[in-house]
Amino acid sequence: MTAAVVAGLLAGYGIAIPVGAVGAYLVAVTARAGWRTGAGAALGVATADGLYALVAVAGGSALVPVLTPVTTPLRWISAAVLVVLGVRAGRAALAAYRTGGLASRDDGGALTPARAYLTFLGITVLNPMTVVYFAALVLATGPSAPATPAARTAFVLAALLASASWQLLLALGGTLLGRTLTSARGRLTTALASSTLIVVLAVRLVVSG
Repeated sequence: MTAAVVAGLLAGYGIAIPVGAVGAYLVAVTARAGWRTGAGAALGVATADGLYALVAVAGGSALVPVLTPVTTPLRWISAAVLVVLGVRAGRAALAAYRTGGLASRDDGGALTPARAYLTFLGITVLNPMTVVYFAALVLATGPSAPATPAARTAFVLAALLASASWQLLLALGGTLLGRTLTSARGRLTTALASSTLIVVLAVRLVVSG
């Protein structure tokens, strides 16, 4: 059981720590909308990682050949969604700055915690490489892979916990960033920089694939 927990924690952190377009968007949303919304977004990402970990231990090796043909289209869809979100966030920040809206915490483009959860869950689910990653890890462990229901449950919960803790840390970073940049010009600069970063990372998601 302990081995399954350790494996799950390592797997969860392994997939969560590399900060890509979703991570950058998470920080940007939290900086604009506050901790509660950022926490909802973080838990959405973690839920998707947990679901894919569950799929992997339940038979991910059989799903890899099925997912391979749709990996590229789903990656393009994910990148397109992120680009749209990044551009919309930048436009909303510009509009709010011109009307004086960036003087407050909410720039008009904020999500509710529930919507943030669903949005980030959907964005993360669009990345089928996550289940391929978990499946590869499970297969690589060979005989020591979690085989019993209890061990598999421990693996999935540990992966979920690891992902959630890292995503919440990113959200905390976004909260601190939002508190630090209190001026309207500072918020505008941050919003435009994060939007640009999101678009660049989304393009890299496709190019690197």
